[in-house]
Amino acid sequence: MDRPGFFFCICPDAALLREYMERELIGPLTASEAGNHARPDIQTFWGDEELDRRFWDGLTLLGMDGRSRVLIVRGAQQLPADVWKKLSSQLGTPRPGVLPIFCLEGPWEKGQPKLPAHVAKLKCLAFADGKKWVWRSAGIDARSLRQYVQKQASAMGLTLKPDALNALSEMLIPDASAVRGVLEQLFLASPDGSADVALVRQMTEFTPDAVIFDVIRQLEHGNAKAVWKVLLREGDGGESLLFPLLTLMAREARTLWQMNAGDRVFVPQFVEKEKRTLAARLGFEGLCRVFSELQKAELSVKSGARQPLQAMEELVASLSLIFSSPRVGTTQERWPS
Repeated sequence: MDRPGFFFCICPDAALLREYMERELIGPLTASEAGNHARPDIQTFWGDEELDRRFWDGLTLLGMDGRSRVLIVRGAQQLPADVWKKLSSQLGTPRPGVLPIFCLEGPWEKGQPKLPAHVAKLKCLAFADGKKWVWRSAGIDARSLRQYVQKQASAMGLTLKPDALNALSEMLIPDASAVRGVLEQLFLASPDGSADVALVRQMTEFTPDAVIFDVIRQLEHGNAKAVWKVLLREGDGGESLLFPLLTLMAREARTLWQMNAGDRVFVPQFVEKEKRTLAARLGFEGLCRVFSELQKAELSVKSGARQPLQAMEELVASLSLIFSSPRVGTTQERWPS
């Protein structure tokens, strides 16, 4: 790729964005200036804030020190239409030594980024596409998580035994920063640079994301005693985990619902049979009850009717009863379309 006049990075994962920019854009730029012993002047701006004079001066004025300049706009999809109109006009004038990078970090749907209409129709975006000045990535999902974990572990010199890799693939959320954080802790905790499932389980005591998945796993197995043990270990009774748990439990329930509805859904192969068995046992009726309890817990806190700790206690008690029931609902029925 030739040195771009400007660049678009379209990805919902902030850690992947940074990784790509440092490797493919800022890294080569730094290498090209090695003779000057000068690293580019890197400035970061945010799309939910007004682009101030520093940005426009950095875009249009020549520097006095001879250093190249990188202007990174995070969350650029939030810039107003009139600002994008001005930007598109300014970007039409080549400026050697200045590299604006626009990070479009909104969600993706059906394999495509969900961009505001005024961004999707930008002439500068179409031009960048033609010049290959655009990088698109949907981020990490359940299908690619295992491969990403293994790749990152290898890059830092950490060997994951198969059972440890399986546990991490089930436990971690599909977020690059979360993955790297856990792997770094495992690397530091492994005396010989190798991690087994026992070490992974120990890390749940120090990693909030892992704690939440441990709680969900124990709930689904109907093991209320183990759930309370995990929450008590947190010191605040699990109060700080309430809203992350609501989010991840809702995602889990949606996956089980899709299984019952016959939709195509990907889960790690080593847990697929277990998930499908659970989905069949709960049925639509049981999953409706799960969604109802999640909604009730969230509203009780936001309305002030319950403190987070009270809501967590009631939620765990209710979900334990639902998941431990021998057969809650049936998958023979089809949800009306």
